Amino acid sequence: MELYLATSKGVVVADVSDGEWEVTGTGLNGRHVTSIIAREGVILAGTEDGLFRSDNQGRTWREANEGLSQRHVRWLAFHPDVSDLEFAGSEPAAIFVSRDGGESWQERPKVAALRDELGWWLPYSPEAGCVRGFAFGGTRAYAAVEVGGLLRSDDSGETWRLAPGSDGQPRFGRPAGGFVHPDVHSVNVHPSSAELVFAPTGGGFYVSEDGGETWEGRYVDCYVRAVWVDPADAAHLILGPSEGPSGREGRIEESHDGGRNWRPLTERWASNMVERFSQVGDLLLAVMAGGDVFQATQSDLAQWRRVPTDVEGVNAITTMA
Repeated sequence: MELYLATSKGVVVADVSDGEWEVTGTGLNGRHVTSIIAREGVILAGTEDGLFRSDNQGRTWREANEGLSQRHVRWLAFHPDVSDLEFAGSEPAAIFVSRDGGESWQERPKVAALRDELGWWLPYSPEAGCVRGFAFGGTRAYAAVEVGGLLRSDDSGETWRLAPGSDGQPRFGRPAGGFVHPDVHSVNVHPSSAELVFAPTGGGFYVSEDGGETWEGRYVDCYVRAVWVDPADAAHLILGPSEGPSGREGRIEESHDGGRNWRPLTERWASNMVERFSQVGDLLLAVMAGGDVFQATQSDLAQWRRVPTDVEGVNAITTMA
């Protein structure tokens, strides 16, 4: 199985067999690659200075920035049910959509209008917020905004608005009852229903069972950026909470009741936390904020080990879909 890793020094290609990793190639050397997706023979890599495309398994790359007016790409995703429908989220916060495999992009202007109207911002950057996550279910789509809230589309990403349970006000502190915390770091939808939405935030882990209309904080006394939702069981969750953005006491925990109760799967790290989870076959990969990767199998989620030990600065992982 071939994996593509977005790292702070370029793209790394690795072959994984029986859980063992071997680096087989590199590309975009020297570029800070923030995100990466691969489908139907095309790889798209987002960087702090635009998008790049490879049509030959990452051996060569070319720019793919037509229409991309914000070049700092924070996250990439494709619609799982629609060929050649890709999404890019940027810093400052904006959403761009491609319908030709990433050759050209069109901005969805409502997002930038909300950004400017509500004053979205970032605590670590002078830019006006960022879009750092997407999730899809049928014609429904969601986008995570840091710091701003959760966006929703009901027409496969053509038009966007705030989810009803997100007021878009970029303030910290516990939100009003039924609302999601506005510092949304990622978003997941369960394949059984586009109404079942999961949002890791700077103020805890939130779940909506009505498409973002109302939210329940299921782990509010934590800071969290990543969740994995078992596609076969919506009540089975793997979470990467910590005690703050520095990753203090970061760890991996598991729930079998939709997030109401949790048990630890790892020790607590002094200053590291999960940035993203990626499922690749039977492997569950935890991309850490420190740039390393931990791996477990879905048959034994209590055993995590660091892989590959010779690759640093990892930001995202994908395989060819």
